[in-house]
Amino acid sequence: MIVQPAQRSVAARDKAARKRTLDDLPVHSFRDLLAELGTPTANEMEVSDQGPTFIIDPELIPVQQRSFDLLAVSHRM
Repeated sequence: MIVQPAQRSVAARDKAARKRTLDDLPVHSFRDLLAELGTPTANEMEVSDQGPTFIIDPELIPVQQRSFDLLAVSHRM
């Protein structure tokens, strides 16, 4: 059975040409997006050797924040 190749939609062709999403974020491959999502780190800070510690959460870039929002998960460890 011969099947005709799928045609890309106008919206998909526009997004590929602009290299931006409708939210005006850069388009990523799946592999690149996973790499972006793997970079935020929480840092444990200590004021002095005997002082209390505290966690500094990372400041996410827009594509990371949007991805976590869409997944409905927190980036906090």
